[in-house]
Amino acid sequence: MTERERVGGMAMMLGGALSNQVGAATAALAFPVIGPAGVVAVRQWVAGALLLAAGRPRLREFTGREWRPVLALALVFATMNLSLYTAIDRIGLGLAVTLEFLGPVAVALAGSRRLVDVGCALVAAPAAVVLARPQPSADYLGIGLALLAATCWACYILLNRTVGQRLPGAQGSAAAALVSGLVYVPIGLVVLFLHPPTINSLGEALAAGVLSSAIPFLIDLVALRRVPTQFFGLFMSVNPVLAALVGLVVLGQRLAWIDWLAIAAIAAAMVVASLGPWAFGTRSQARRSAT
Repeated sequence: MTERERVGGMAMMLGGALSNQVGAATAALAFPVIGPAGVVAVRQWVAGALLLAAGRPRLREFTGREWRPVLALALVFATMNLSLYTAIDRIGLGLAVTLEFLGPVAVALAGSRRLVDVGCALVAAPAAVVLARPQPSADYLGIGLALLAATCWACYILLNRTVGQRLPGAQGSAAAALVSGLVYVPIGLVVLFLHPPTINSLGEALAAGVLSSAIPFLIDLVALRRVPTQFFGLFMSVNPVLAALVGLVVLGQRLAWIDWLAIAAIAAAMVVASLGPWAFGTRSQARRSAT
């Protein structure tokens, strides 16, 4: 792999992260008309159609052992997106995405026994408390929904490992996205009937599906062939910061300086947790080779 390919892959992953957060902000613009549930329904339909075309799952060949984690993943898909978008509607993009980000942070830290990861946990936990601190205007339901999304994201990571072991390629993810989209057919029809969409709101919901589902998924498929896997956590950690910035620029959502510090602390904890094994392992090898 050349240096040019590596740099190109990193730029693509950064673009994917930005696309994801711009998509979430675009979705928020449609909330006043069709609500988070309406937007999530449209997003799930878009994701299901696109992932079905990309993954081409052979559904008739799936065994019961393969269907069980796929159905669990579909439930996680459906719950994670609805809880996150409802949280965004209540507490803002930056705070919601950062609290959701605690899910992969927890998975990364739970799978390690290194002392440095204990330090990461001691940084991330107080930062999360700061973001969820009691305030006169605190929306505890929104905070709880963001933490539910974090739990779902952690389950998503663990279930994806199982699905990837039992089904080849993207068949498992595509099947889960299809089932999740089908679950949202009756929900979406009812919501859109009760809250008729305008052309603008429908376009914003469709754009959210493309920007937050299709583009990041396709970018990850291409970029992970060019970027070492240990850098994936680094680019995941950009999401809370980008979410806060996009929320400020697109939605006019301002955060207190202490919230910015907490977001930076959680992002830094993820960087260290994800890159630590590679970085420290490389240093150890360098010391051994030097002696």
